[in-house]
Amino acid sequence: MGGCEPITFHNVTPAVFDCMKKKLEGYGMKIPSGNSGDLEGHGVKAHFNWDGEKNLTIKVNEKPFYASCGTVSGKLHDFVVDCHGS
Repeated sequence: MGGCEPITFHNVTPAVFDCMKKKLEGYGMKIPSGNSGDLEGHGVKAHFNWDGEKNLTIKVNEKPFYASCGTVSGKLHDFVVDCHGS
């Protein structure tokens, strides 16, 4: 288990942010309400911070040993793209 470098997503509007939270919850992640906090699920523990306008930063603090940082960040990127963000 180990952490990864923070990832910042841009053009994350309120609609994209809400969509992402719902999709992550549907994937089995525990997501707190609000614009920042800790999310957890599937062996991943991370902290997120959204500026309320367009920038979302996620810092993965723990991940399963079998998942690379690239795999985890790629999956997070997929959730952003699925919600029409970039």
